[in-house]
Amino acid sequence: MASPGYSASPIEALYKNHHAWLQSWLRRRLGNAGDAADLAHDTFIRLMVSPRNVDAADEPRAFLTHVAKGLVVDLWRRREIERAYLETLQALPEPHAPSPETQLQVIEALVQIDRLLAGLAPQTRQVFLLAQLDGLTLQQISEQVAMPVITVRRHIHKALVLCLEAV
Repeated sequence: MASPGYSASPIEALYKNHHAWLQSWLRRRLGNAGDAADLAHDTFIRLMVSPRNVDAADEPRAFLTHVAKGLVVDLWRRREIERAYLETLQALPEPHAPSPETQLQVIEALVQIDRLLAGLAPQTRQVFLLAQLDGLTLQQISEQVAMPVITVRRHIHKALVLCLEAV
């Protein structure tokens, strides 16, 4: 029981008043009670560790759904990466398939790479992927995206620096 004079923190009050509603909203959206519970929990964790001002939330449910929607997108993105990776593994002969631990490490790395790429400016991401995935030369990229070679080089350098900082 709370001691006399105890005042709940804004996040605590938000949790008490809206957690059940948020979990129900997520369950309807995701069709899975377990994922809904996890994401409702993660939503409040995100609020506790982020610098957002919970006191300023005039519409608490809209505020919570905004945060939760971002987490839903992250979940779907992670599942899509995981699905694509596991499909690729199924195509490998049995002796070449990595252990479950290695599979999990690769999935985590792929999710981190996806997050990093999503954080790049669209032109930087496009140029970087043309160089790294398609193996195009600076000149070929320059012609394809209609920008000077020096600008292509700067975009690639910027992306590589961010990749190295993430490691």
